[in-house]
Amino acid sequence: MFTLEIDGTAVAVINGDEETARDLFTCDGFKDDIRTMTSGGKPLWNGTSELKVRAASEDEVEVFEDALAEDDGEEEFEPDAAHGATQASNDDESDGEDEDEADIVFLLDIDEDDDHLDS
Repeated sequence: MFTLEIDGTAVAVINGDEETARDLFTCDGFKDDIRTMTSGGKPLWNGTSELKVRAASEDEVEVFEDALAEDDGEEEFEPDAAHGATQASNDDESDGEDEDEADIVFLLDIDEDDDHLDS
């Protein structure tokens, strides 16, 4: 598992290999999302800070596993109040092009009033 870190803050964990993590965390769509998503009223990413991908710590892996265990699959993004995590699933069922599925768990409380959470 790998963690996305921005300005020294662990933001999200993904359960893929390093190449998958780098590809997803640095793709334009994900960058657009984290630029518009907020936590405590502040954007997750300012659009210029380095997006650092590193091996996840044991604590981050535990938060990830707990969030997935609690996920009923009813919503694409689901706040986990116990750990301050939010899960996003990359379950695009497009033409089989993206066969590898990866789950992302946000390690910060994501503000619920973000419009793109419905997409």
